[in-house]
Amino acid sequence: MKEIVTFLHNLFPAELHNRIVLVGGSVRDKLLGKESQDIDLVAALTNDDLLALGFRLVEASSSATIYFKHHHTFGKIEVSRINSMDELVGDLLQRDFTINAMAMDLAGERFDPLGGEADLKVGLLRACSRQSFTGDPLRIFRAFRFEADGYRMTPETELLIQQHDWSAAFSTMPVERFSNEMLKALAGKAPERFFERMIEFSVGKVFLPELFRMPHIPAGPLEHHPEGDLFTHSVEVLQRVAATTGDPFARFCAFFHDLGKLATDPALYPKHHGHDDTGFEMAEDFCNRLCLSATYRKALASVCRLHGKANKWEELRDSTKIKMAEQAVKTGIADILPLVSAADKTGGVLMVGWDDAVRVAGMKTRELGIDQEKLEAIPIENRASYILQKRVDELRGTRKNFGCKEGRPDESHM
Repeated sequence: MKEIVTFLHNLFPAELHNRIVLVGGSVRDKLLGKESQDIDLVAALTNDDLLALGFRLVEASSSATIYFKHHHTFGKIEVSRINSMDELVGDLLQRDFTINAMAMDLAGERFDPLGGEADLKVGLLRACSRQSFTGDPLRIFRAFRFEADGYRMTPETELLIQQHDWSAAFSTMPVERFSNEMLKALAGKAPERFFERMIEFSVGKVFLPELFRMPHIPAGPLEHHPEGDLFTHSVEVLQRVAATTGDPFARFCAFFHDLGKLATDPALYPKHHGHDDTGFEMAEDFCNRLCLSATYRKALASVCRLHGKANKWEELRDSTKIKMAEQAVKTGIADILPLVSAADKTGGVLMVGWDDAVRVAGMKTRELGIDQEKLEAIPIENRASYILQKRVDELRGTRKNFGCKEGRPDESHM
């Protein structure tokens, strides 16, 4: 924080310092002893003042108008403009939660009209006013996101959500805003809380209708899924993966790994034959609807398709293991797939030899000792199987070197 204040002293002329305060996450993070990701300011400066200092005006229909500037060291600097410092308390009252409604001037003096520091100390999430959510309904998902990181809403704040029908408000909200909160929640201490609270308050069906169907779908036959329903199973898988990695990307794939089970004909319950391939087909539309990147689309589709086979890793032929590793590398899930597979059942373990399979799958023909002239002499339609067999030989050689147990006989050339 000292570095940030020094930076701001240099960024703004001295005669403006008494008209600028740090707000929101910047102050909250300071009190928590955390490093701030960005700098949030409220300033009683003119439009011309801010433009002259290199800030860019960003007008958004779904959120407050701000002035923006990027710094290579301190990241985003966002300024909300007020006409005079007399309006500061009013600005803080319009914010979402008391823990985000504290300010600190450039001399280090704090302003806390709503008792945010006291709430912060005990992890309470308290709405700044009765209009906190009606002013911007996205704040409901922000509340769930904060709860995924350990906070708990006060009963009065919960009531503000419960006593209103949010369907119409959500129908006009850009889905990207919801997805952004979901991904932030997935990086939290207890990411499952975000989804649990959505169901508990029955909000967000327009964004994630699949979530609300999950509690009513069996995860599978009870001998394999004693936890019962698909939602409980998905939460357990998410929790196990979250215990091994803080990566929201991996956690996302873990929670939705059984997406294909949502398409099973109820007449076939509790079984879900073919759900792996069905999930692969559903993943693209699912991620597109949530406006997630191609990286997420490819990864989720691949996790859906491969996790069932990964669960039978020890039974697979070496050629199948290598093909699976090739697909995992290509779709960006080489680090994720073994985590999801291990988490897919109680007491699951990581796939033994997976790292070797990934390494071998990525080896160039030269590294495999393949003579280029000999390869070119092989008919084109046979080259892929020839290279695959070389990879199988390499994988088996790796196991022998470490005294590992051989896999199942390979039939790729039988």
